[in-house]
Amino acid sequence: MRRTLLKSKIQKALVTGADLDYEGSLGLDERLMTAADMIPFEKVHVYNVTNGERFSTYLIKEAADSGKVAIYGAAAHKAGPGDLLIIVSYVQLDETEIAAFAPKVVILDEHNRIKTIR
Repeated sequence: MRRTLLKSKIQKALVTGADLDYEGSLGLDERLMTAADMIPFEKVHVYNVTNGERFSTYLIKEAADSGKVAIYGAAAHKAGPGDLLIIVSYVQLDETEIAAFAPKVVILDEHNRIKTIR
């Protein structure tokens, strides 16, 4: 049997921009992606702490150390500048892999800089 578990999470990401006319996705500072073990085009779930909206999309890489968290395309109806987000990715593991697995959790400060990694 395979189970779906949390692989990585970025907590308290502050949306810095939004563009409805872009083809769609979530732009994320490359350094944050690396810290959370996320890659470009990976599917993520986004939980908007500010308004309760939830959606899934894929990641695109923004410049490292830019602090950029940008919502593009239709998702810009669900989150906008100033909103706080939780960004998560999941992994499917066999029962034998679960005991040795631990998710990566990245907590950000108010400027989208890494505060803590667990």
